[in-house]
Amino acid sequence: MTKARTAARAVDVLVVGAGPAGLAAAARLAAAGAGRVEVLERERAAGGVPRHCARGGFGGLTGPAFARRAVRAAVGAGAVLRTGVGATGWAGPLSLEVTAPTGPEEITARAVVLATGVRERPRSARLVPGARPAGVLSTGELQQSVELFGLRGERIGRRAVVVGSDPIARHAVRTLRRAGVPVAAVVADRPSGPWLPGPVLRGATVLELLGRGRLSGILVRGADGRTGLLRCDTVVFTGDWLPDHELARAGGVPLDPATRGPAVDGALRTAVPGVFAAGNLLHGAEPGTVAAAEGRAVADAVLAHLAGAPWPGPGPALRPEGALRWLTPGRLSLPGSAPTLLLRPADRLARPLLMVRQDGRLLYERRLPALLDAHRSVRHPAVWAPDADPAGGPVTVALTP
Repeated sequence: MTKARTAARAVDVLVVGAGPAGLAAAARLAAAGAGRVEVLERERAAGGVPRHCARGGFGGLTGPAFARRAVRAAVGAGAVLRTGVGATGWAGPLSLEVTAPTGPEEITARAVVLATGVRERPRSARLVPGARPAGVLSTGELQQSVELFGLRGERIGRRAVVVGSDPIARHAVRTLRRAGVPVAAVVADRPSGPWLPGPVLRGATVLELLGRGRLSGILVRGADGRTGLLRCDTVVFTGDWLPDHELARAGGVPLDPATRGPAVDGALRTAVPGVFAAGNLLHGAEPGTVAAAEGRAVADAVLAHLAGAPWPGPGPALRPEGALRWLTPGRLSLPGSAPTLLLRPADRLARPLLMVRQDGRLLYERRLPALLDAHRSVRHPAVWAPDADPAGGPVTVALTP
């Protein structure tokens, strides 16, 4: 068999991923005259996760309307949007190997923006034993089945259980009910959290999936330690998002050990010159409006790079401690930079103390005046950043009750 010939092309900016971040970046770059801005999307349609989120909460729009508006803005500004096209590897620091319906390509760019988003951790990775029966879904699979493919009623299931503690679980319950599937219960592993449609088993854990061929029930351990059987033929595991970082790793982009997304500075630059990252690839699931804002922010950094701004060396790493689960950006660019940090607590905290240290030296201390939840991030300006030592060790950022 004759090997397909690889077509080589050059663009000014290559954006990988046509979700909220990638589309927002492409729209701003194209409108600013960045040259040929090309967006690659492996799915058949652009828009990312909001395409199959029929609820509101996307800047006053439903998810599909938000996605359509983002696509129109990018294409209207002059960006080239290619769907059904996947970036599979790297041929060089700023050259990507691409698989398209017309054959393999090699695209070289002056700047690359990685905006590949997130994926949900599969059931096997959640360490829930069972015989892999049918009827086990992720949130994305449920939403696509209902919103994109129109499945209803028994084609999804007759009796469902939703597993999760964050607002995504609430949306899953509403999606199931809209599709005509009764929801027996929500199993929430956290003892407290946002309001969820009942009945809710707080502080409970799924021990095992039962049934062969089709799910017949789940074994649950309650907060009191007792176990019981919940009869159902469908279970939806919600939340637990992971950055879709395979392409970044293949390109030698260092990852943040806490978020498992690319480590970036305040301008969303990675450690690889010319390669940027934005959106939920950096930190897991945040609202589409947050990802789009990061897309616009990364566009400004790309424009500066194209205009000849020097690529800074890596500054001190930022490391979460205490009750802080993760933060972004994961490193500083010094001197003088003071980025706004996105902080995600590991647990619900009432007016926690924020403390920043470097090499044992206290850089900043403040008690935050709000109630923080484990399912929601908070923004906080790094006003202490100019005082950090560029040649010093990692900067630790801690939340304590």
